[in-house]
Amino acid sequence: MVLCIPMQKRVLIITYYWPPSGGSGVQRWLKFAKYLPEAGWESVIFTPENPDFDLKDESLLGEVPQQLEVMKFPIWEPYQLFSKIKGTSNTHPGRLLEQKEKGVLEKIAIWMRANLIVPDPRVYWVKPSVKFLTDLVKSGQFQAVITTGPPHSVHLIGRELKRKTGISWIADFRDPWSQWEFLDTLPMSSFVRRKHEKLEQSVLKEADAVMTISPTFQKDLEKLAHRKIKLLTNGYDPTDIPLGFSPKKKEPGKLHLVYSGIIDSIRNPIPLLVAMKAEFFEKEESVALTFVGKVSDVVINYVQADDWLKSRIHFAGYVSHHEVFGFYAKADALVLILTDSKNAKGNIPGKLFEYLATGIPVLALGDPNGDSAQILMGSGASEVIAHVDSAGIRNKLQSLMNSGSFAVNPTGLVKYSRRSLSIQLGKILDEHTLS
Repeated sequence: MVLCIPMQKRVLIITYYWPPSGGSGVQRWLKFAKYLPEAGWESVIFTPENPDFDLKDESLLGEVPQQLEVMKFPIWEPYQLFSKIKGTSNTHPGRLLEQKEKGVLEKIAIWMRANLIVPDPRVYWVKPSVKFLTDLVKSGQFQAVITTGPPHSVHLIGRELKRKTGISWIADFRDPWSQWEFLDTLPMSSFVRRKHEKLEQSVLKEADAVMTISPTFQKDLEKLAHRKIKLLTNGYDPTDIPLGFSPKKKEPGKLHLVYSGIIDSIRNPIPLLVAMKAEFFEKEESVALTFVGKVSDVVINYVQADDWLKSRIHFAGYVSHHEVFGFYAKADALVLILTDSKNAKGNIPGKLFEYLATGIPVLALGDPNGDSAQILMGSGASEVIAHVDSAGIRNKLQSLMNSGSFAVNPTGLVKYSRRSLSIQLGKILDEHTLS
């Protein structure tokens, strides 16, 4: 008797962000690629050969499964030309927007980004990628294609492959598109805004399935698309947590807070810094806060201008994902600064799940009714305090200071494990794949 072993289905995942890029967008698809085989799907990654991204984490290269096929294809981005003209690498519009003083060239670059390059500067990767991939898809090597954005131009690759080959296509929205707060920071004409909306509608209509990371984004997309949107949150990987890791024993009269991640114009820790000083300035209790990651100059300058804060705030800079657990191990509480912006309610940062998995208490600032608040409260880990609630922040700080040795043991966290989420993704792929 000959046993017939069914061939594993293959999915082509098209993503701009891939190791050595850092950040939650990388973690999402790196982990799906790791665990999807357990759901009966083999992943093949298609990503730029020479992308332009802010954060690099070389250690993530070691997490790429050895058997995973990664196809890298050249990309041309307008930043490269502008960098040559300026003679500097600091020409990314996101970085330019944060500069207080902008010269003529900077203003031109931002205007061009807003009105001439739609939907984003990675759009020049679309046509050559479609040309390269079409024959591979037609050959039957893949049973499905997944595109993940931002950058949302990546979805246009999936759309064209769908049109040319009929392959099953899933579009993953890690952030909104036409309603994305980032677009509001650009000097964009109403004509271009409508062009974004038209492209977005084509993706929402033509994809076999659309998924996103939070209930709020899900509801917003359903209103735009007039169809069901799948919810597949980010999560945590238990294998990322070092063996033997456990929350530290808190010392009486001391409180060490740790924040991990980016601090920028929409993630503002200054209300926490103000509350810290107001609560502990005249007390003998010792409080400290370590920022692990990239921090905006605005916050660094604010701290440097205050002697009390300067002696208690430490900027560790960007470290690898593996190294961050060493900082967690020294924390009495982990700080979560959620966005304070239009899309804040749907903001669920990937590190929220990792925070919960460590068992360390969480101090969270953001929308008390947002999606992150629902997860934190549902796990029994913490409430979310509004950025403007100074009294609430101070009360939480004092509560953390007065607490003895403790650890959070949230229930129901398993559903947010990367393995469980990958099983869900496998079911979505099975449901929307042509037989």
